[in-house]
Amino acid sequence: MTSILPGDIKKTSMSNSISVLTELLQIFPYWRPQMYFKASLTALSHAIEDQILAGSGYPLVIASFQKERFYRQEAQRYRRIAQKTNQVYVLTVPEIDFKNSSELYEKIAFESTDSLVQEWNLIVIAQDYASCLVCQERIGINHNDTYNNVDSAMDNSRRFDGIWTFDRQVSQHAADTLLRRILTYRPELKTKIKQARQEYLPVTILKQREENLKQKEINNSTWDCPDRYPEPFVQRLVSYLQAGQYELLKANRSLASKEHKERLINSVTSAIRRSLDPEEILHLAVQKLGEGLGGCRCLVYRCQETDSTVTIQHEFLSAGITSLKGKTWPLHNNPLFQEVIELRDALMVEDANNDPRIFNKIKSNSDLKSLQNLIIKCSISSWLLVPILYRGRLLGMLELHHCGPNPADWRDEDVALVNAITTQIGVALIQAEAYANLQDLNKQLEALDHTRSNLVAITGHELRTPLSTIQICLESLATEPDMSPELRQVMLNTALQDTERMCKLVQDFLTLSQLESGRVKWHTEPLNLAECVELSLSNVRSRNRNSNLPNIKNLVTSELPLIQVDGEWLVELLAKLLDNACKFTSSKGNVTIEVNSTDSNSLEVTVADTGRGIEPNCLETVFDRFYQEEGALRRSTGGTGLGLAICRQIVQGWGGKIWAESEGKDLGSQFHFTVPIFLKTTPCKTNKKTSSTKTSK
Repeated sequence: MTSILPGDIKKTSMSNSISVLTELLQIFPYWRPQMYFKASLTALSHAIEDQILAGSGYPLVIASFQKERFYRQEAQRYRRIAQKTNQVYVLTVPEIDFKNSSELYEKIAFESTDSLVQEWNLIVIAQDYASCLVCQERIGINHNDTYNNVDSAMDNSRRFDGIWTFDRQVSQHAADTLLRRILTYRPELKTKIKQARQEYLPVTILKQREENLKQKEINNSTWDCPDRYPEPFVQRLVSYLQAGQYELLKANRSLASKEHKERLINSVTSAIRRSLDPEEILHLAVQKLGEGLGGCRCLVYRCQETDSTVTIQHEFLSAGITSLKGKTWPLHNNPLFQEVIELRDALMVEDANNDPRIFNKIKSNSDLKSLQNLIIKCSISSWLLVPILYRGRLLGMLELHHCGPNPADWRDEDVALVNAITTQIGVALIQAEAYANLQDLNKQLEALDHTRSNLVAITGHELRTPLSTIQICLESLATEPDMSPELRQVMLNTALQDTERMCKLVQDFLTLSQLESGRVKWHTEPLNLAECVELSLSNVRSRNRNSNLPNIKNLVTSELPLIQVDGEWLVELLAKLLDNACKFTSSKGNVTIEVNSTDSNSLEVTVADTGRGIEPNCLETVFDRFYQEEGALRRSTGGTGLGLAICRQIVQGWGGKIWAESEGKDLGSQFHFTVPIFLKTTPCKTNKKTSSTKTSK
């Protein structure tokens, strides 16, 4: 072969972008490269290197590595090879300390723009044998600068296209190409390379080979090369390695898919388990799931089977996809949603624009038309609906929308993944509900504890005082026989008054207990409201005949329509409201009772006074049991704090409303409640909750 002249070096350097494999295929156009995994190439390289170490003679060895770190893995082997021959050339891209040198063997540092950065080359030419392994990594398949950051399994799965042969002529051409490349980087090796050419690359053989190739191309005949392939045993061994690596690659892909699934499930689970707020749970779930699956649109919302619509609050969107947040989403008129409810399982619509359940030529109704319009408006080409269930109870729905021009290729494992995630969401929602219920229960327990404290304090005060008075009066009557008739009568009257006070206390307890437990039998009938007001006023005046009551104004007229309530309970309600107004109003004040018509179905009754008034923050709590604005033991007026609680239970018994109004302390108060108007078309009904009757008042 003709040696390279100095003027040819610049011209040769321009061809560094052409791979050795490409140059060989230009010379030998009948060769077809095969695909090799990196693991197979490693085994072949070690076998060729072991042949050098086990053999005799002084072969020519040329090896090129893609990166310096790959070379460092084999450096020890090449130190041993250098002890066998002085014609060893190692090429690689420098990274740390690799540089041009001629110590144990020739080191050639090539540029990162050289095509060798994508190649795996090992050429050995000895007197009695030759080996050639020339490969180029497939561009776009694991070709990056992160080999040191991936595990060995993925590194071994890198793929190369190349030629492996024992053909001496091919090996000589490959060696000649690499020697030319070496001269472009290290011209000072010209003499040594010239010596290698004379010894290992006979000019006559190469020229004859080129002439034969030209003649073969002209005759278009079959090229028969007995040394083209290795021996059958070695070939089968490499095929076995290739097949094993392919199976390993499939296993790695399967493991990577499972790992991705586990990571996504763990990511969603850990995110939603950190919160006990249902809205935050749904927000985190939709974001994690959307990012993990890479869908166009992901929706998640709370719903029940009977809901007709739902407002979208949580969604994940890819770039360029229309948002549905804040929009009303149909459920009752959505056949797909109804099918999910019936199946209690995920529903996958692969092609929404051609699905027979949506575009049914035979069956066409308003629901299908609405669904078709929804698909067009939201650009849905594929649709996946997965219910969020917990023990058969529907908690919500998760939807994935693919909005691309072609339908999505959702696999069974994708659906299984989403099902697993919705299960975790369901558990998290139930836990959040349980926590919320626990908080409500704690509040109820606190209220019960407060009620218990008030009950003990009030009953202790209200019972102990009259009992003490009765005891003193009776002891005086029993031990003082000479007591004057006038004083004896005073003692008797005092004992009777306190006895009546105790009876009223016990009666209030029994009445509230009956109302709250639902053991009241309501007898509703058409009544004249004015007559009920007069009865209640008579009761109030008779109970307070020895007291200075405020001025009570009755503005209720008999022209009002009839009402439909239980008369006894209405009189009790009015009497307690009037008693309450008189209790907190001085004798110089005024109490007014009037009626207004709010609508065609009810009347509004108002009992107003000019008394002490109510603080605005207490307008709701005044109806609680045992409520005392001044405290249980610091009251300026008597009472158990049960009167307004009984009033609320009575009004709720006929489905009415009761509320209080006041502008503040010493500005009076107004208590309002509604009563239903008697309608002639409505028959009188009795609400039979239990068979027990109302106790006497």
